[in-house]
Amino acid sequence: MFNVKGKVVVITGASSGIGEATARLLAQQGAHVVIGARRVERLQALASSIRSEGGTVEFQALDVTRLEEMQSIVDLAITRYGRLDVVINNAGLMPLSPLEALKVDEWNRMIDVNIRGVLHGIAAGLPVMRKQGGGQFINIASIGAYAVTPTASVYCATKYAVRAITEGLRQEVGGDIRVTLISPGVTESELAETISDAGSRELMKDYRRVTIPASAIAQSILYAISQPAEVDVNEIVVRPTASLA
Repeated sequence: MFNVKGKVVVITGASSGIGEATARLLAQQGAHVVIGARRVERLQALASSIRSEGGTVEFQALDVTRLEEMQSIVDLAITRYGRLDVVINNAGLMPLSPLEALKVDEWNRMIDVNIRGVLHGIAAGLPVMRKQGGGQFINIASIGAYAVTPTASVYCATKYAVRAITEGLRQEVGGDIRVTLISPGVTESELAETISDAGSRELMKDYRRVTIPASAIAQSILYAISQPAEVDVNEIVVRPTASLA
């Protein structure tokens, strides 16, 4: 696709779901993908699959809550391919629970991964993009960035934060750096598996009766990247057609 072939793209949370689907799709379109996640065995399998189809990929263990690891994967991209065109801040957690359950450790983990992880992606990538005179950040939020639902207070708060950070970044950088927010509705993923609260797990089973595949979000990411350099797709919300929420 126009404006994708040869681009160097770092993707966080790439071991499953949206990250995995995006890595596959962009590699098929000729991008050089650099994938990171905590589950290295999943990354290795994904990289082997991409290479078997003729794509180019590098992978590295990545915990987005650690700035040095985010900087390291950006360094890997530059060392291997000579530049950095896109950072896709996709890693996220969704352990839903009522506030009165007081799952403070889960709250803190969501804040660390969903907010701090995005900020680390920006911190690692922005100086590189400034120096080379261009680039793009794509931050993955959620429909939870627009409305709060019971059991999702903290999760939604983190996604509201991602939305605010993304808009602030867009206004600050201007010029040659593009900034995009992608907000998926109910999408096939492993996010619900992080829910430890029994009641919330049951509610989520009902909520997820209608879903779209991760590949649908990957297509939206591809669309945002493929636009001409002077076109910045700022915000995309993608829901199942039958979704009411």
